[in-house]
Amino acid sequence: MNVTVDKSARTQVPILSYIAERWSPRAFQEKPVEREKIIALLEAARWAPSARNFQPWRFILTTRSEAEGYQRLLGCLSERNQRWAQHAPVLLLVAAEVETNGSPNRTALYDTGLAVGTLTVQATASGLVLRQMGGFDRDRARAVFQIPANCEPVCVLAIGYRGDPGLLPDDLREGDLAPRTRRPLGEMVFSRIWGHAASMVNGKSRQR
Repeated sequence: MNVTVDKSARTQVPILSYIAERWSPRAFQEKPVEREKIIALLEAARWAPSARNFQPWRFILTTRSEAEGYQRLLGCLSERNQRWAQHAPVLLLVAAEVETNGSPNRTALYDTGLAVGTLTVQATASGLVLRQMGGFDRDRARAVFQIPANCEPVCVLAIGYRGDPGLLPDDLREGDLAPRTRRPLGEMVFSRIWGHAASMVNGKSRQR
């Protein structure tokens, strides 16, 4: 079965294609990702902005070609995520240094999210897809990879080339084929008081 789907975002005004075309599939080809593309993702993250330039993001990189580390990280995922993520050629554990020089870094998670955001745009520009997972055992990941106490495991990224959603189990395929949806801007952009939609963005159509 070969199922194709167009999930480009429907926006009120045009946005960058690398953002509009990005989505989070579960279907991956087992084709390896070229080293140059992996390095480009990490460089994109490296040059993300951060408060006081602390750069709190940290990554543990695993690939299917390095089976030991890959299987250790795969084993940290929830059973549901393991079912599809086992086919992704790259798994990347994202952590944030939440304490720096003995003091809490209150923007560490925000800054780490920015780094993953720039990595995500670079992935789309490189012809790759990724899915971010919060469903993993953080304590196990901390123990398995000896993550220090001042760093917090945040998420795991599955990265690779888009696969055929028709090959997914039925309960997972539905998500890959479903339309993308987003709240209207009027439900998230306010003016004057909280909850009062800003007139500039208050459209009637639901964003997809």
